[in-house]
Amino acid sequence: MGFLNFICPNSPTVWDGNSFSKCFENMVFGFGVNVVTIVMIVTLGLQNKNVRRNQISRMHILEKVFLLFLPALAACLSFYDIFYLLKAVLQGHTIVHHEWFFRWSQFMSWMTILLFSKCEYWSLIFFNRVLCFWWIAKSFLEIPRLQTSFLSLEAIRCIKESCSFVAGVTFGVFINVARIIRGSTEKRKLGSLEDALLSDGKDLEENHIRDSDRTVHSYWHLLTFKSINSVMDLGVTKQLDFEDLIQLPHELNPSHCHSTLLRCWAAEETKYCTDPSLFRAICYAYGWPYMFLGLLKVLNDLISFVGPLLLNALIRFLQQGSGHFDGYLLAISLGLTSTFKSFLDTQYSFHLAKIKLKLRSSIMTVVYRKCLYVSLANRSKFSEGEVQTFMSIDADRTVNLCNSFHDMWSLPLQIVVALYLLYTQVKFAFLAGLTITILLIPVNKWISTLIASATEKMMKQKDERIKRAGEFLTYIRTLKMYSWELLFANRLIETRASEVKHLSTRKYLDAWCVFFWATTPTLFSLSTFGLFTLMGHPLDAATVFTCVALFNTLISPLNAFPWVINGLIDAIISTRRLSRFLSCSELNSQMLPPSDELLHEADPSSSCLLKGQDEAFLENMAVVFRDAHCVWSNNSEEQSTVFKWKTLDLPKGILIAVVGEVGSGKSSLLNSILGEMLLVHGSIYSRGSIAYVSQVPWILSGTIRDNILFGKDYDAKRYADVLQACALDVDISLMVGGDLSYIGEKGLNLSGGQRARLALARAIYHGADVCMLDDVLSAVDAQVARWILRNAILGHLMDQKTQILCTHNVQAISSADMIVVMDRGHVKWTGSFADFSESPYATIPSMEDSKISSQSLRPKNSINSSSELRPNLIPEEDCITLSEEAQEAIEIELRKEGTVELGVYKSYATFSSWKIVIVISLSAILMQASRNGNDLWLSYWVDSTGSHRTMYSTGFYLVILCIFSVANSLITLARAFSFAFGGLRAAVQVHTKLLNKLINAPVIFFDQNPSGRILNRLSSDLYTIDDSLPFILNILLANFFSLVGIAIVLSYAQILFLLLLLPFGYIYKKLQFYYRSTSRELRRLDSVSRSPIYASFTETLDGSSTIRAFNAKEYFFTRFTEHIALYQQTSYSEIIASLWLSLRLQVGLALSYASPIVSLMSNFLTSYTETEKEMVSIERVLQYMDIPQEELCGCNSLHPDWPTQGYIKFEHVTLRYRPSLPAALHDVSFNIAAGMQVGIVGRTGAGKSSVINALFRLTPICGGQILVDGVNIADVAVRDLRSHLSVVPQSPFLFDGPLRDNLDPFGEKSDIKIWEALEKCHVKEEVEAAGGLDIHVKEAGISFSVGQRQLICLARALLKSSKILCLDECTANVDTRTASILQNTISSECKGMTVITIAHRISVVMKMDNVMVLDHGILVEQGRPEVLLQNEFSRFSSFAKASTM
Repeated sequence: MGFLNFICPNSPTVWDGNSFSKCFENMVFGFGVNVVTIVMIVTLGLQNKNVRRNQISRMHILEKVFLLFLPALAACLSFYDIFYLLKAVLQGHTIVHHEWFFRWSQFMSWMTILLFSKCEYWSLIFFNRVLCFWWIAKSFLEIPRLQTSFLSLEAIRCIKESCSFVAGVTFGVFINVARIIRGSTEKRKLGSLEDALLSDGKDLEENHIRDSDRTVHSYWHLLTFKSINSVMDLGVTKQLDFEDLIQLPHELNPSHCHSTLLRCWAAEETKYCTDPSLFRAICYAYGWPYMFLGLLKVLNDLISFVGPLLLNALIRFLQQGSGHFDGYLLAISLGLTSTFKSFLDTQYSFHLAKIKLKLRSSIMTVVYRKCLYVSLANRSKFSEGEVQTFMSIDADRTVNLCNSFHDMWSLPLQIVVALYLLYTQVKFAFLAGLTITILLIPVNKWISTLIASATEKMMKQKDERIKRAGEFLTYIRTLKMYSWELLFANRLIETRASEVKHLSTRKYLDAWCVFFWATTPTLFSLSTFGLFTLMGHPLDAATVFTCVALFNTLISPLNAFPWVINGLIDAIISTRRLSRFLSCSELNSQMLPPSDELLHEADPSSSCLLKGQDEAFLENMAVVFRDAHCVWSNNSEEQSTVFKWKTLDLPKGILIAVVGEVGSGKSSLLNSILGEMLLVHGSIYSRGSIAYVSQVPWILSGTIRDNILFGKDYDAKRYADVLQACALDVDISLMVGGDLSYIGEKGLNLSGGQRARLALARAIYHGADVCMLDDVLSAVDAQVARWILRNAILGHLMDQKTQILCTHNVQAISSADMIVVMDRGHVKWTGSFADFSESPYATIPSMEDSKISSQSLRPKNSINSSSELRPNLIPEEDCITLSEEAQEAIEIELRKEGTVELGVYKSYATFSSWKIVIVISLSAILMQASRNGNDLWLSYWVDSTGSHRTMYSTGFYLVILCIFSVANSLITLARAFSFAFGGLRAAVQVHTKLLNKLINAPVIFFDQNPSGRILNRLSSDLYTIDDSLPFILNILLANFFSLVGIAIVLSYAQILFLLLLLPFGYIYKKLQFYYRSTSRELRRLDSVSRSPIYASFTETLDGSSTIRAFNAKEYFFTRFTEHIALYQQTSYSEIIASLWLSLRLQVGLALSYASPIVSLMSNFLTSYTETEKEMVSIERVLQYMDIPQEELCGCNSLHPDWPTQGYIKFEHVTLRYRPSLPAALHDVSFNIAAGMQVGIVGRTGAGKSSVINALFRLTPICGGQILVDGVNIADVAVRDLRSHLSVVPQSPFLFDGPLRDNLDPFGEKSDIKIWEALEKCHVKEEVEAAGGLDIHVKEAGISFSVGQRQLICLARALLKSSKILCLDECTANVDTRTASILQNTISSECKGMTVITIAHRISVVMKMDNVMVLDHGILVEQGRPEVLLQNEFSRFSSFAKASTM
């Protein structure tokens, strides 16, 4: 006890009744902490004394600043304290011993740091993990001492202690951050160690000095965000482009970010095989930098409370009439503290934004990579809309985890510190406010649970909506021909209604959250001051203003808390969704030595089936199947078909024809070799590289050359040979730009035959060992097919190559070295063509007929030379015109210039309803008025108490204060719900109007705008309008009325204050113009840069199997990362610009701390610019409100049974796809009598489909007229016209939904009629086997083969019973036998109907009443087929010869 009395004379040892005693704070939180620090540094120094020289590191300039200058400054402050104590002793004052112990220990700790920082092994001491963590704890232990200093009335002491505390925290933050940076730098340098050893020492030293100078310069630019100045200077003078943006730092490079997260995800999958978590992987990848960034946030949050404490000290000084010097010192400290906080705040925001950009880039690239590597069978568990939502929405929601996670602990910390400081002001009266806050916690927890449930349901509906929107955009041409736009629009509206239902639940629950947390500060103030006065304490200005400042500090965390909870819930839901997708197994294959061998096996034991095979046997085989069982889905409900290939050996270097009826499994055989199906038993072995052409050719958006090269190097000779072999050279020569002509999305610029030849050219150019061709000859006419077969498939370019050709082409089958017969998923027979002709499987009725007819049609002089066999391929104008359309399609996406127009805001107000806007404005005005009234009444109460002229009782003051609080709460509730209602109404109206504009747009609009660009409006922009725009608008409104309210109050208190508004108003206006000019353009660039990402992603989803087959995954991943890099660059520039403004506003606020209106002006400006950026989404949507519309009205109304006869007459019809381009149909005239069946033939690209386009008014004709039953179709409403005609399109279309709805979407036919139609089209058995009419057809009809889809579409057309039926290559993908039967069915079932058939198979049109031959858009001949056949010089006769030679 004697020692304690010596140390702490006349002082409590630990607690003095209100807080820790001064002795305890000095000896434990001061002296004890410093001694531990000194011991740790000395111990680490002695341990590392004999360290090897290769572990010694040089100190950089920035490290010198923090390790030498900062400790020296802190040591000077400590020495000043010692000097001050010595001076006091000399003046006769008594200094207690604990004060001496603390001051000397503090000085010695900083001197120890200075001493050991001079050692060569300094980095091993100060970057030690234990010391780094201790320094974090040390900062927290010093907080009680800091609080005690602020409670004193000594200004110099407050400032000095604050500086000492900030120096300690800054030093702690620095050594922690520097340790992480050095660790990552050393890892990066390991790879370049050899180069470093070869470098000259002198050069290294010079480079070090130069790099250090550059580092200081770059750090200053980084601190003040000056790097954006050049961009902002340009933004004022012109419209910004991508090349004007800031260069992206290396650490934000998408490839670097991708590898970081992918590595951690792989480790997560290895560790948690059954339930890997993306959240854990994100923590592994970015956890440490993110957690250390939290230290900066702790410092920033703690410094935010220095302002109210300094304000309290300043008011107390003024009340006591202290000297001017102390007052000025406190006022200056108030400004400098806020300035320091401004830099901390913006740096935290900047580094957090960088982590968010890294995470966003990582997630988007990892999702894209997964789509490249996961097979079609595994991906079928997710709809295409769901996968697109992963990229467009879930990625952003997961990124928001970065904000929410730190805020989850930061906001409670801020609340706790604020409550503690309130305790120091009003003692236990703060418990009244705390009670209200605690009571609201379970309420908010319950609301948060409901929000989480609503969000999850909303996301499912959003997935479905985006999937249906993608389906709508993909098949818009077919939907317009069917006149099903309104049907699909209603499906979209129904899904949107379900989505909005859950969105409204969420928004109204959000409104309750906002109400509770917005009214909490007001209720807090009421209850706290009420209890404080009831406890008998008088209210004084210092207490009230300090408490009000602390209440305002509480407002931000309390208001933000519900949003943080919602953001965290959204992020967790999204990470779970992404985890489920990313955990899908990838292609079940393994590479065998040599590297071009590929083995797919169901389980490791399956490989024993191949071990018994002779090595020489395998070397001569291209593909080997051993007891392989494959399925398209591992879902027991969907495993209706198991494809079994017991034993199948496909030799190398030969042409193999795979034949079979529709749905026999030909395409599945190819997909099983590629690994796209699930192999449930056995093994499949393939040797060599693979090229693949799918049954529906996949065309890449880009030039023709890009499509053929597909990432390979350009070989001019081989390239030219391939073009000639595939009969593409003439087509390309007539296109604008040649082979550099741009091909639009999905090859929309090209005819079906051109798409097939382009995909074939790609496969041949790659020269793969195994070339798999899925029915490539069905899309071209007979002459072109014969040319391709001789010069491409059987030509010298494919010598010694294995070719597996799925086909119905007789010539190809007869040319094959080996034939594989498929039937119901089984291999029924294999052998040569000679054996095939004698086998029971040679069920091709036209084979013999073709041979006979070929003899009679063969000319006397046989044609042998390849030059004579070459077809005269002159593409029609629609090929040329569409090529020029493609040139326009590659133009940069349209974006507005200058300010967001006032009309955009008016449009949003109209969408929300002007009545709601008025209600919201009035509620905001009344809410601010009640808040200002509350403050004025509180001020009046304080004045009355201070002057001792209290006219009313305390109860009266409390009642009035209570009235203001209740009024404010009720008005806040009204504002929250009216804003939620207005935002929801706007979201519904925008979607409905946008959808109406899209469904009424002409086909050419969709040809010129990629679906990814349109989908961007329907996903990301609409998500902004649904969610973030109402949020930021709410903040803008609150800031605006707060600004007006405080301006009125201050003007009332001091009229001269209005003069202060003039200079600030001018400065802020100039600053606003300078910043907004750039911020608007950056947001527009950001929106534009998103479109290529979604377009590329959608395109990749469609062609992923082709990409995997060509092993072009890395090529496409590189292209995608380029899009992401541009997106990163725009976002990074936008963030820098935003922080540039934020820093200057906050510093301006700090230097003008006495005026709260400056703070509100800066908040208003920030929220206004953010609102303007969010309004860009409305602006982009409004662009599509002005798109051209089809002529929906007509002057003639049609009878329900029209056309009654089916008479069609073309009179001098000319059709152009664009006014400036040549005609696709040139002066075409013909008559088709009622009930006649007419065939239209012509070479690939001759203009056959343009006839149907003209008849269905997909493209308006520019000359002549078309009459149907004497009615000019131009006078008929376009939707009425199409609904009275039937069509089977070239690309079969089945949508996601029940098969019954696909066949009879309006529910007009009975099941008996539907089954009859299916039976007539020979697809009834397949439908029955699949589960009947109620089976669910997957997206794009992938439940059925392409041939089966064509048959189902034909059944749909027969059910419609129209007098006019158009068939566009409807039997191209079915076998010859089925095609012959179908032709007989059409002939018998369509008697009395006018049938127009476009065909490449001459056998299809041989039995028709009339044939028309088109060439170059001109009708060159027509007549009965048997008559034209007799004329050996007719065009039709030449086609017939080509089809049988």
